[in-house]
Amino acid sequence: MLSVGREEPRNMATTVEIPDTDETCAYCGSRIFDHDPICVRDCTADCGSPLYFCNYACLSAYITENELTYGDACEWSPE
Repeated sequence: MLSVGREEPRNMATTVEIPDTDETCAYCGSRIFDHDPICVRDCTADCGSPLYFCNYACLSAYITENELTYGDACEWSPE
């Protein structure tokens, strides 16, 4: 589930856990706290273990390389 803006996610428990200081980026392997870290969970599958990324660029590259948006968008045709 991706929540954008100020809308609160529904039916989802919120837990705050601070990762280890040596936690590394799931994409590039850099230490996340040397940058601007982001935590991501897949909440369509029971909110599994979080993945940590050192910045939005690594998150974006990870999404693209793993084809995580394929088939998730509406199709539009000008016809």
